[in-house]
Amino acid sequence: MKRLTLLFSIVLTTLSAAQSRSKVNFGADWEFKSSETAAWEQVSLPHTARLENLVVVNQFQGVCYYQKKFKIHSNNPNQKQFLYFEGVMMEAEVFVNDIPLAHHKGGYLPFTVDISNTIKNNQENVVTVKVTNVDNPEIPPGKPIKDLDFNYYGGIYRNVYLITTPKLYFTDAVEAHQKAGGGISIHFDSITPQKALGTIKAFIKNEEALPKKVSLKAVLSEAKFSLENRSKVVEIPANSSLEISLSIAVNNPKLWSTQHPNLYNVEISLIGDKTTIDVQNTKVGIRKIAIKKEGLYLNDVKTFLNGTNRHQEYPYIGYALSDEAQFRDAAKIKAAGFDFVRLSHYPQSEAFLNACDALGILVMDCISGWQFFGNETFQNNSYQEIRDLAHRDRNHPSVLFWEVSLNESSMDENYMKTANAVLKEELPYKDTYTAGWIDNANYDLYIPARQHGKAPDYWTQYQKGNRKILIAEYGDWEYYAQNAGFNQKEFAGLKEEERTSRQFRSNGEKRMLQQAFNFQEAFNSNLKGKQTIGQANWLMFDYNRGYSPDIESSGVSDIFRLPKFANYFYQSQRNVNKDNSSKPMLFIASYWNQNSPLDLTVYSNCDEVALYLNGTLISKQKPAITPFSNLLPHPPFVFKMTAFQKGTLRAEGFIKGQKVVESQVSTPEVAAKIEVSADLSGVALSKQTPDVIFVYAKITDAQGTVVPDATNEVTFTIEGATLIGQNPIKAEAGIATILVKTNANHKNIKIKASATGLQSGTMELQ
Repeated sequence: MKRLTLLFSIVLTTLSAAQSRSKVNFGADWEFKSSETAAWEQVSLPHTARLENLVVVNQFQGVCYYQKKFKIHSNNPNQKQFLYFEGVMMEAEVFVNDIPLAHHKGGYLPFTVDISNTIKNNQENVVTVKVTNVDNPEIPPGKPIKDLDFNYYGGIYRNVYLITTPKLYFTDAVEAHQKAGGGISIHFDSITPQKALGTIKAFIKNEEALPKKVSLKAVLSEAKFSLENRSKVVEIPANSSLEISLSIAVNNPKLWSTQHPNLYNVEISLIGDKTTIDVQNTKVGIRKIAIKKEGLYLNDVKTFLNGTNRHQEYPYIGYALSDEAQFRDAAKIKAAGFDFVRLSHYPQSEAFLNACDALGILVMDCISGWQFFGNETFQNNSYQEIRDLAHRDRNHPSVLFWEVSLNESSMDENYMKTANAVLKEELPYKDTYTAGWIDNANYDLYIPARQHGKAPDYWTQYQKGNRKILIAEYGDWEYYAQNAGFNQKEFAGLKEEERTSRQFRSNGEKRMLQQAFNFQEAFNSNLKGKQTIGQANWLMFDYNRGYSPDIESSGVSDIFRLPKFANYFYQSQRNVNKDNSSKPMLFIASYWNQNSPLDLTVYSNCDEVALYLNGTLISKQKPAITPFSNLLPHPPFVFKMTAFQKGTLRAEGFIKGQKVVESQVSTPEVAAKIEVSADLSGVALSKQTPDVIFVYAKITDAQGTVVPDATNEVTFTIEGATLIGQNPIKAEAGIATILVKTNANHKNIKIKASATGLQSGTMELQ
């Protein structure tokens, strides 16, 4: 079979000791084929086995192959080479120069392949990966895609790295397979505002022919602060491993929190014969968590978690997001008013967790599972997933809870007991908290979905000793399937599709307001629970699922990450902070046209809001306190308009009598032009590797107001990047969206959007 003549060349000379470890992105210049693409084609990683339609039906399942040709030029015989795969869906068989080296099962966690003894120096090498993504009841989540509430997309969909180390080196945390050890682990056991006491553990392997005497040096630094600690010298026998521990004490630590996500850099060096042999760097946050009788405490401050759920899917490319796209998702979650995210229902990417660390988002880490409990092999694979998850994520300050529970699955007592024991064995700390969807004593925290309870109380009357609960899902299923809602008099006039929380932006104001009200009502009800320490709504972004040939639309943002009205409701529930870490906000939930409801809703975290129509004051009001808002941090404002009058609504927000924010919305006129924008969410395009971003074509009137009922067909042309998705594509609620993939060596990207009868829009990205 004809192959592309691609070659990736790596030069590894005799490096200075401190440079003997390197980590090189290995994502460029791969070839790919599957049963649908008989010939090899050039691709870059991350990569999905098939670009899917916007609405995914019969997603790709089967076997595909990846290969990469590369040369390594090295004159250092004491170096080792590893391939580190962040995630391959679902089984991966790795060959180097046709020699089988690894067979990994499980699509959501990393694995490492030692290629040191297989590669040929200064010659062409070929790495081949056979990727199998089929229904397999023995590999979590186990359930066939056609019956599953999400999709698992095939391919090498996360990063791959070539890692070079000396033969005396720090091991990989997952690959070492050491209980409560392996790699580098850092944990602070005692934390006060005055001092934080912790332990650094490093698992070291010596593949040299002679024993080696070594010590650890750890430098913890932040801004102008630096702290250095050293361990005693120990001897590691030849061809063996050893763990070295090092105590660390930080005076007056800068604590990590959701408002102030302070991070320290920790550089850990392996020292031998007065030279640096290997170096690892990691970020850590010092934070104290405790579940007490009174509730959840973060750094000794009682905290209620307001959060959401997230699926890691993008349209078209499935799971194959760039690291920057992962960060943008986290930034959107934070901007929407959430300080907590449940990673439903599987382990998500390292880049996303890094973003949560940096942004101050607490995380519930989850294992793979949904309404399926498999045989003994399945269960053993699940236990291994728990170990690997703990090893990978234990140093992240954002990880608060560990959901070692198969979501909505009929787990038996032995599984639950073992799953909890496995995690506690790997993380033997008093602040390791497990979470399970079954009310079982093995779990530290009970995490029912709201719909698992019964109306009208749901979980507000739950009381079992001092056991705490977190509502892991709410606001969707109970309104979709249970005809829920306490305001049944208002529901009486609504059709089934109008009262559900599953609403697209194109469904219009009334239905987006209903979705927001459903979330509001359930949020308010959840706050009645005395044992409830937090909640996670279902969910942040719309997504595809295997069992239904449509998009699940209960997200507060759509699949293109465009916000619905509910997004602004949640933004309004975050308090304004004196240090400006959270600012005043105000949003008029109306398009203000002839079809707009005359009960006008304004979301704001201000004390008072004044509303003007065409410069005339309608009224200045306090929030609307009702049985469906009386416990909220910031109930919505509702203004009773007597009639529609074309023009501009302007709202001003006041705190303690002072105007702090304003917003306005104008009646849309006739569609006249297109405005093009790109969603970067504060994260610049990657300069080193391919990136993916959403590009929006907004159809506006002559004054720049989006025309919300515009459905014009928009055609995009792009220079300098690749367009992914439908083209042309119809606008939804006035906005047409495409996905754009950049090249690693891109310079300027030019994008044009045009539609019949409208002035075209253009933009450049650099």
